[in-house]
Amino acid sequence: MAAGTKEDPWELVTAPGSSSYTMFRDDDADVLVCQVGSTTLKYHASSIDDLHAWLLEQGDWVPLGAADENKPAAEGTVEAWGRDETNPVGGWYGLRKGYRGRFGMYLPPLLEALGLAELTHDPRNNRVRAL
Repeated sequence: MAAGTKEDPWELVTAPGSSSYTMFRDDDADVLVCQVGSTTLKYHASSIDDLHAWLLEQGDWVPLGAADENKPAAEGTVEAWGRDETNPVGGWYGLRKGYRGRFGMYLPPLLEALGLAELTHDPRNNRVRAL
């Protein structure tokens, strides 16, 4: 398994298997950097532990519900929780304006790679649950 550093990033694939991307933890900035092609997204580094804890609380499968920042997230999804004012960061886990969405697309595969969650890998409507 990769170290999750800039020099040795995690190499991941979205739940449906349609896109490859990398992520690494930038401890100096306390962020997760997600590189999807030429697009860079950034998330609070705490999102790994916070999402895992929330999934444990849910106790069952949760839909991913990935959506761009300018589109509403379906209620009860990972994406909606990643934007909710009641989550531990008080709103968006995404840090780069205009690219704050897709939390439900890119974080769950990381949790799966870290052994913290299990994902379905269907063409659409994937779900995640904590391990």
